[in-house]
Order: sequence, then C-alpha cells, then structure tokens
Amino acid sequence: MIYIKLLSKHSELIAAILSGVLILIAWILEGKIHDTSWVALNLTAFTIGGFAKAKEGLEDTIVNKQLNVELLMIFAAIGSASIGYWTEGAILIFIFALSGALETYTINKSEREISSLMNLQPEKALRVSGQKEAWVDVTSLIIGDRILIKAGERVPADGIITKGSSSIDESAITGESIPVEKNKHDEVFAGTVNINGSLTAEITKLSSESLFQKIINLVQTAQSEKSPSQLFIERFESSYVKIVLITVGLMMFLPHFLFGWSWTDTIYRAMILLVVASPCALVASIMPATLSAISNGAKNGVLFKGGVHIENLSNIKAIALDKTGTLTIGKPEVTDTYIHPDHHESDILGVVRVMEKESNHPLAQAIVKFCNEKNIKEPFEINEMKDVSGKGITAIINDEDWKIGKADFIGEHAYQFAGNLPSQLAREAKTLVFIAKKNEVVGLIALKDSLREDTIEAIKTLNNYGIHTIMLSGDNSDTAKAIAKEANIDHYIANCMPEDKVTHIKELRKKYQNVAMVGDGINDAPALATANIGIAMGAGSDVALETADIVLMKNKLTKIANAIKLSTKMNKIVKYNIIFSISVIAVLIATNFIQVLDLPLGVIGHEGSTILVILNSLRLLKS
Repeated sequence: MIYIKLLSKHSELIAAILSGVLILIAWILEGKIHDTSWVALNLTAFTIGGFAKAKEGLEDTIVNKQLNVELLMIFAAIGSASIGYWTEGAILIFIFALSGALETYTINKSEREISSLMNLQPEKALRVSGQKEAWVDVTSLIIGDRILIKAGERVPADGIITKGSSSIDESAITGESIPVEKNKHDEVFAGTVNINGSLTAEITKLSSESLFQKIINLVQTAQSEKSPSQLFIERFESSYVKIVLITVGLMMFLPHFLFGWSWTDTIYRAMILLVVASPCALVASIMPATLSAISNGAKNGVLFKGGVHIENLSNIKAIALDKTGTLTIGKPEVTDTYIHPDHHESDILGVVRVMEKESNHPLAQAIVKFCNEKNIKEPFEINEMKDVSGKGITAIINDEDWKIGKADFIGEHAYQFAGNLPSQLAREAKTLVFIAKKNEVVGLIALKDSLREDTIEAIKTLNNYGIHTIMLSGDNSDTAKAIAKEANIDHYIANCMPEDKVTHIKELRKKYQNVAMVGDGINDAPALATANIGIAMGAGSDVALETADIVLMKNKLTKIANAIKLSTKMNKIVKYNIIFSISVIAVLIATNFIQVLDLPLGVIGHEGSTILVILNSLRLLKS
C-alpha cells in the first residue's frame, strides 16, 4: 500500500525519469538495432513522458476552449519526429515532463504544509463529566463540554482552562518555538501541545470553527486564488500560442520561397521555432513562486488569503494601525483615581462598578477589576442604563442621572475638573474616564494600556521600508499624541470613533494610494475591508479574521515586516523569472532565424530555462 502511494505521489517524476532512461537506451543502441525497434523505443519514451502533459493539455483545451503550452510542446515533439528527429523530440518530451514534475513538486510541497497541519489535530478527546471519563470524537464535542489534556498530548479543541497550569507549545499556530505559560482562565487552541502539566479545559468552539481549522481553510483558499500577474499570464498564454502556431505555419513555407531554403531546412527551422517560442518558462514564472511564498508564510505564522495579497503587500505606502489590541496589549489597567472631596470614594466607585460591570469594553472590565481588588460593593439599583458606542454609558441610580465616559461625552467642563490633573495624566499617555452625577463631574479614573513589547521595533522597521505609519485612536488628542510619540508613529488620528475609521482609511487611500490597515476588533472589520490590504491580529475577533486579507497568527507586529520582506522577495523573483524567460525566448528565436541553432540546443535552452525558473521560485520555501 505504501509503495502504491509513493508511486502515485511521484508519478510525474517517475514517468520523466523512465522516459529519460528509454531515450538514453535508444541513443546508445542507435545503429545497432533494427530501425523499427529503435523507433519503438523512442515512441515508448514519447508516450511515457508526454502522456500526463498531453492529457492535461487536451482536457484544459476542451474545458476552457483555449490553446495552451502543453499542446504546443506536443505539436513540437510530433513535428520533430515527423522530419526524422526522433531523439530531439524525445528529449523535448523528457525535459518538458521533468519541468512539469518540478512544478508539481512545488504544488505538492505547498499542499504538504497543509497536510502536516491537518495531521496535528487529534481525532479523539478525553471528555470529562463528573467522575466519568470517555474518549470521544473531536467532532462530537459541543460548547461547554470539559476535556482532560494530559502532559505530552495535543489539545484537541479550542477552550478555556478551568483547572491546572502548564507550558503550551503553540508553534503549529504561531510559528513561535518558545512555549507559552498557561494558567486557569487562559485560552488553549486545537493542534497545540501540552508540555508538562495536566489541564482541564471547557470547550468554547466547535471543531469546525476552531482557530486551527480556520488556518487550514485560509491557506487552502489562498492556494486556489491567483495573483493578478498569474491571471494576466494565463490570459496571455492562449493568444500567444495562437500567434506561435500561425507564425510556425508561415515559417514552413515562406523561407523556401523568399530565401531559397530547402524544404528540409524550412520545416526543420519551423519545428525549432515551435519549440523555442513556446512560453513554458514564462508561464512557470509566477505560480511556483506564489505557492512557495504562501507556504513559507503559513509555516511562519503569516496567513495570506491569496496570491493577490502577497503580491500587493510590498506596494503599500502607508499603514494605519488600530491602537487598542494592536499597538497595545489590549488589557488596560487603572493607574490613577481622583474623587471629589465632597464625595466618598467607596460610594462613587460603587456606582461605577454597578454600571461598568454591564459592559464588555476593555476599559470597563479593567475598572471592574480595580473595584473588585479594592473590595468595593455596590448596594445600588440600576435603571435605564444606555451604552453610547465609543463614548460612554448613562444610567439612573436612586433617581439620579449618572454618566461615565470621555470628556466630550460628559461635557466641555470635564477637563476643568481637579485643576490641571486631567491634562497631566493625558500627557502621560493615559486614557481618562470621567464620572458625572447630575452633569457635575465627581470623579476621574485614569487607565493605561501598555505598548506591546515589539511595537517600537515593528514601527521602526516599517519606517525603514519607507512606509508612513498612522495610529487610529479613540483617545483624546493629548493621550493619542503621547502614545504615538512613545511608539515613534509618524501620525495619529485622535477621537476616532468606530464609524470614523472607514472615512479615515478612504482619505488615506486618496493621499497614499496603497494603504494597509491593521486591527483586531469587530469595529475594525469595515476599515479592514476598505483598505487595499487588511491585516488582522490572530487573537482578534472572528469578524476581523474573516474580513482581513492577511492574518498574523501570533500577535506580533514584527510579522508585518517579515511579510513585506517575503512579498518584496517574491516580486523580485517573479520579475527576474519573467525577464530571464523572455530574454531566453528572444535569443533562441533570433539564433534560429540566422540558422546557427540546432534542435537539440533549442530544446535544452528552452526547457532548461523553464527548470531554472522553477528552481529559482523554490528558493522562497526557505525561511
């Protein structure tokens, strides 16, 4: 069974090698065996080496009703044999089959990256219910089930740890080899490895919706989507093949009458033209390079959703970055509080806690956590609470109106509260939350969301690439300015409401033409879709992941610079491939017309250039 699988997996390569062996035998035995036997050897080499490509070419022509390179090469081989050049025709088929096998290897290599990922996800999970344990199919797990993950086992499904702590190897998802410490309430992802502790986790996503499965789906989709350059070459191919066939048809007659060539020379030169003018190398200039780059990215935690995105990434002139969760960790902490002397801190914070605990906003969660740590209780009954998106919340408590939120939501007088304290805190890059009772400011809470460890390095690298960086922040101007300065951001847009992000991206596109947007939240999705290229942080919302064109599986901004470098390298390789392949075709055609090129050299020059182009593309598989 294994032997059969290996044969099917490498069938093109085996066919090419076997064809080459038969050609070598025929060459050695030429003149030593009967002509019929010698021709039979070459015919066998033709059939074995050319069958796969001939079938592929015919099926493609029938389905798409367009001529292609495969048919052109078959015509050239048959034409060579028809004028007695059996060996040359067989060599043409052999090298063409070998280049096809190399191209298939590139595709298989890309597919193997996916297969290796798929093999990392366990099919069984140890479900725990009370004192009972049972092995079940991962597909049968539902949200809320609890599973036991022992040391050394792979995590079978996405979940949250409810018991235990351990180190988790997340390299299959993030590309990072350093294990991550996980404790109670931390997330674990399918396909990762539990290294040294026993964990109990509660399932949060079905197996079909896990982050791991999304990675597989994203890369599979990327493999099927073609870049603009590839689509252009494919459209060009059919027209070019028609031109070559018409030119060859004329070449078989005109030189005899115009230049006095013999019929043998005329047909011989026409067959050489058929070989050397074929755009095999040109056609192979892009797809192997694109697939190799996509595979490289997937292996290193950067998912491209198609060749168009990896091709366009190196062309961006500006990049807009959401602040919270992208430039910053996304987990703000309370740093300062100030309550008006006429009020008790516990009373004000009690009101704040009862209002904020109803919200899922990161700032609200940080404030509730702070109140819990201070053991604040809230013996208040809340009524008519309203959440004003991006601004704050209102409520009626004990028949009194309360507001919590930004300064412009509370009122113009907010910044006059407590002297110059709000301005001082804002200059320290802290986010300010004001508390108002009956439109009178009674308290102030300052929070700070620290920059990610790699933010400054990432921004510096982007600036070195000549890319203009813009931060989009909902904070006031003073706070946004301080954060932008700390991160070395070129420009910032403060007081940016969620619905304003699309407008700002459109304005940036007018100014810079090619703009990327980086975000992680649901409210970033429209802006991600509006930008030329949307980039989502891997730990972001599902909507952001689905909308983005590129996903950074590890929340590391430095991955963007790596992706740009990969895009730049791919575009250079494609450019070199195209220039090289066109140059070889031009030289071979010219030397054929001045009658210094013979068929064997034409075959070697043409097919050799195709092999070199594919091998050049395979360099992108290296990290």
